[in-house]
Amino acid sequence: MTHQPPLTTPDVLIIGGGPAGLTAASELAGRQACRVLVVDREQDAGGIPRHSDHTGYGLRDLRRVMSGPAYARHLVRQATGAGAEIRTRTMVTGWADEHTVDVTSPDGRYRIRPRVIVLATGARERPRTARRIPGDRPHGVYTTGQLQNLVHLHHQPVGKRAVIVGGELVSWSAAVTLREAGCTPALMVSQYPKAESYAAFNAAGRTVLRVPVATRTRVTRVIGKGRCQAVEIEHLDTGRRRTVACDTVVFTGDWIPDHELARSAGIILDEGTLGPLTDTALRTSRPGVFAAGNLLHPVDTADVAALDGRHVARQVVHHLNGEDRPAEGVRLIADAPFRWVAPQILRPNDPAPARGRLLLWTDEFVRFPEVTVRQDGRTLARRTLAWPAAPGRVFRVPAGLLGDVSSTGGPVHIGLR
Repeated sequence: MTHQPPLTTPDVLIIGGGPAGLTAASELAGRQACRVLVVDREQDAGGIPRHSDHTGYGLRDLRRVMSGPAYARHLVRQATGAGAEIRTRTMVTGWADEHTVDVTSPDGRYRIRPRVIVLATGARERPRTARRIPGDRPHGVYTTGQLQNLVHLHHQPVGKRAVIVGGELVSWSAAVTLREAGCTPALMVSQYPKAESYAAFNAAGRTVLRVPVATRTRVTRVIGKGRCQAVEIEHLDTGRRRTVACDTVVFTGDWIPDHELARSAGIILDEGTLGPLTDTALRTSRPGVFAAGNLLHPVDTADVAALDGRHVARQVVHHLNGEDRPAEGVRLIADAPFRWVAPQILRPNDPAPARGRLLLWTDEFVRFPEVTVRQDGRTLARRTLAWPAAPGRVFRVPAGLLGDVSSTGGPVHIGLR
């Protein structure tokens, strides 16, 4: 006789204990009075903010500003205080069937079969290997997450002089961490005509952190035997190359969702985000399985991911109450220069997306973007927005622009005039 692993049957299983997962757990356990279980593979719940030891967290969801570790602790306390159970060092290893997952933890192997699953596994930065940058394989090469984990959680030293690859918000977070570790950020490298982060961050980074930024530039080679000694960089317009001495390289941004669990389930993935294809209620293609946070839009700020968790919780309640009967929908498609849009399906009678915003990612900088919405060859809406569309950060479009979309028409294209 085959021995079956023990079975746990909560009402809601949330996979991932970052801002989206913890906020969804707080909302569900507090409002629905159902059993909510959060599982996370890390030693402690809280997600990326746990080791991002600088201020700036909590503005949109908590209406206050705190450091990353304090924000993570607050979300954990909020979830457990509402009655959710959090199990850390718990890895979901696969699917036993469409609504049952296999789990490995310090308590052994077992299975979880909930009524609803919320995927909130987040996103990660592509490491140097995934970016196919040639050269040596020395020590001293990190992603931002690896750097912050090493410095803030394990209190280990890094080098003395660093090159940061990327100019996103997270790139300046890496610069702050390097400074705190006694390592000088000697140069920031961005392939774009201007660093991708907000102008205020770029200005503060140059003046306060004193980090020079080389735009329209890429790293072509990492140099060093044993320990990193330098990188070779190339200006994309002139082809001119030079060598920059450094003993540390930090690859920042260039995010990819942690989608392996969704993919192994056969859940349909969006070709642009590489995360699960979802509608505005954050349903995936598998009934009873929802998704939230940076798994869907790699990558937005932690507080926006948390608000995704709040949004998905309301939809999960409708599902648990038997009120969830989705109609046929139409696809939302991002046209160039946009790379992706999230969510990707609009259904009649569904709620507006979280915060009433569509999220898009652009590959070009447009200071005064005129957004167009087209369906079946007709322009349904056109609006010039007051904020720029810029690479390296999410571009937010009011969902009200979709007001004239026909639920029986063809795909809806969102682009720039």
